Amino acid sequence: MVTKQLLQGLPEDADLRRADSLAREIFSDVANKWALLIIETLGDETLRFSALRDGVEGISHKMLTQNLRMLERNGLVERKVHPTVPPRVEYTLTEAGRGLRATVDGMCEWTHRHLGHIEASRRRFDA
Repeated sequence: MVTKQLLQGLPEDADLRRADSLAREIFSDVANKWALLIIETLGDETLRFSALRDGVEGISHKMLTQNLRMLERNGLVERKVHPTVPPRVEYTLTEAGRGLRATVDGMCEWTHRHLGHIEASRRRFDA
């Protein structure tokens, strides 16, 4: 989390603590399971919609569409439409998206490292 010290001198839009900040809006957009899974699935590849849907188990057509549009709007995914019939659409991470992917990779590693601990805690809690 960003500390007060790091936020000094930054515009109000960069303050995650402010409900009306752009930073919080961006954080809210990308910090959802589907966006994180899409970013992880894209990785260094360029994929078509159907390959992405196959790569993110359980995501609906609607949720994939909404999240790809949001990621494109935020400059994290590039959408390329090839002028064919039917149109071929491909998605790839932008430089900013690849930067975020490094964080997503870290979250995946953390999850794998602590999975056993979390499962045990859940069993104790639910007992």
